[in-house]
Amino acid sequence: MSRSHLIAKIIAPMVAGLISTAAFAHPSLLSSAPTDKSQITAPKTIELKFSETLVTQFSGANLIMTGMPGMPGHGEMKINANVSGAGDGKTMTITPNSPLAAGNYRVDWRAVSSDTHPVTGQITFEVK
Repeated sequence: MSRSHLIAKIIAPMVAGLISTAAFAHPSLLSSAPTDKSQITAPKTIELKFSETLVTQFSGANLIMTGMPGMPGHGEMKINANVSGAGDGKTMTITPNSPLAAGNYRVDWRAVSSDTHPVTGQITFEVK
């Protein structure tokens, strides 16, 4: 066997492995604004940045108010918000339909990329 055939035999499986790994990459949350567990003034938008380009028709988020100052028995309440993708394809933007009141919030997100496997997660923050 020639040296070039031997090199090809060694490199071909490595290249195939790299290609298949890239094809099955799941999106992961890289950053959020506001950041998880932060205390902030009411944001006009919430941005989630992912590692992969999202398939927007299968990705989304819910904004939930989980607590309100002075109301210890306050149950969870879904906040009306628009969810959209940004131009880079990797950013999800949540825009509340009205300003957020003081309280605790959670964003439950679902991200789907080209591998079609959904990945879910959440961030929390407090509006002062």
